Amino acid sequence: MLDWLIVGGGVHGTYLSHALVRGGAVRRDRIRVLDPHLQPLEAFWRVTRATGMQFLRSPGVHHLDLNPFALRQFGERGAGRRLARFAFPYDRPGLDFFRAHAEHVIKEQSLGELRVRGRAETLARIPGGLRVEGPEGGIESRRVVLALPLGEQLCRPSWAGAGTHIFDPAFDRDALVGGRRVLIVGGGISAAQLACHLAGRDTPVTLVARHAPRIHRFDSGRKWLGPKAMAGFARTRDAGTRRKMITAARHRGSMPAEVAAQLKRELRGGRVEWVEAEITAARATDQGVILDRGDGGPAVTGAQLVLATGFESHRSGGSLLGDEAVDRLGLACAACGYPLVSRYLEWGPGLFVSGPLAELKLELGPTARNISGARAAGERLLAVA
Repeated sequence: MLDWLIVGGGVHGTYLSHALVRGGAVRRDRIRVLDPHLQPLEAFWRVTRATGMQFLRSPGVHHLDLNPFALRQFGERGAGRRLARFAFPYDRPGLDFFRAHAEHVIKEQSLGELRVRGRAETLARIPGGLRVEGPEGGIESRRVVLALPLGEQLCRPSWAGAGTHIFDPAFDRDALVGGRRVLIVGGGISAAQLACHLAGRDTPVTLVARHAPRIHRFDSGRKWLGPKAMAGFARTRDAGTRRKMITAARHRGSMPAEVAAQLKRELRGGRVEWVEAEITAARATDQGVILDRGDGGPAVTGAQLVLATGFESHRSGGSLLGDEAVDRLGLACAACGYPLVSRYLEWGPGLFVSGPLAELKLELGPTARNISGARAAGERLLAVA
């Protein structure tokens, strides 16, 4: 039986394995990370490439190393110096630079050796711990951390039909290039980045959004990155009120200023068109796709349809954390379905959460899903390890 098993090997799971080992909480042979992907952060790199991301939205002190200033120091020497790029303000790193640093940390700390490739399908309590079962077999551990991403709960509008989602594993950005107009539904950073990428490769784009561009530096209010908003959130004990605070703090469908500026240039040059409308139906034809508008305006036509509509907001985990499993394990949930956990992110005896599952009770609230949330989760797990 392991001491710790982390389910999910993305940013959160990889960082937490690093924090628990380097923090002295567990021996390397007593911890494993269960993930269906071959390499750490594999899904994260796929998603960021799909959008054409150039800079992260997170500040430069948020990364996989334990030292907040390690990314800056990495950029002052060797290969890091050649790749170092930061966006103003908050030293937000370029994606290639961030990836080089992440791969450096993974290699230097041998974090890949902690991984077990597999998918968690069921969770059961056993004497002294928990058992996670999947097609590849079962793993038993005294403590389990669910660091599950949102990647498997894509938001697909009911009218969308066969439209491909930008975060679908099968999405191929390069297949869109070729001069035929691409329709992108969505008004946030992912839609804008993909539109600019395609426009730069001589592919005309129509962006269809329900609102005008919303410009925000981060995907939630800046004050949530520090202690300014934390005191009030921590004092609020009612889960329903916390959910409302989180919802109000998030800037859904927004983009930072530099992405908006790039998009504006493409709009001005005529390579991208912005249509503000509510879509009610999508019809496939021999020529491509026709989108019908709810306001009765002219239909929007193009050769291919891409959905940049984000993720569903319900509890992640699929059947692993379905209602039957939650009831069987005796796990408490708020009315919105999200876990009610302790200050140390413990949902049930020996069962901990990080990432989206931790947002309702994690003191960082709306930022629980982000890299900063992973770092905060690491602090809390080390406190009980």
